[in-house]
Amino acid sequence: TAFAVECFVDELAHLAGEDPVAFRRKLLKDSPRHLGVLALAADKSGWSAPPPAGRFRGIAVHESFGSWVAQVAEISIEDGKQVRVHRVVCAVDCGMVVNPDTVAAQMESGIVYGLTAALKGRISLEKGRVKQSNFHDYPLLRMDEMPAIEVHIVPSTWFPGGVGEPGTPPIAPAVANA
Repeated sequence: TAFAVECFVDELAHLAGEDPVAFRRKLLKDSPRHLGVLALAADKSGWSAPPPAGRFRGIAVHESFGSWVAQVAEISIEDGKQVRVHRVVCAVDCGMVVNPDTVAAQMESGIVYGLTAALKGRISLEKGRVKQSNFHDYPLLRMDEMPAIEVHIVPSTWFPGGVGEPGTPPIAPAVANA
């Protein structure tokens, strides 16, 4: 539901004439863990300053598997039609962290998976069968298409949450909101 909810929240912020981060802060005032990742992602991305010329930023926040994640995507539109993601800033509150490198790696891989689905994910059918059979004919995000990714972990004493999937849901709405 992250895509539908977070894109709708951005549309509401736009209609209200408010900054998307400030709008979310008001909506999430009673949810400290949402606010924590939102504030950290906004701060580390430089949200309060305008993006470089020709670039746009979007943000999304989502909770899943006992973890809270906010992501800021910085994009440009190449040739007037192709989305290029240049930078992703991810903030995660997954409770008590045992190995921060594992958390960062899982967030990065979730972002890659989510970007691949958002930017390239397409399954085609022919005579009722899926045409793609494996990675040789299903496009994946390539290294030269990868954005710079920063992962920031909210210090926490809560019980550990998941880090395998929570990095994926917020990336597509963050890109769409940009």
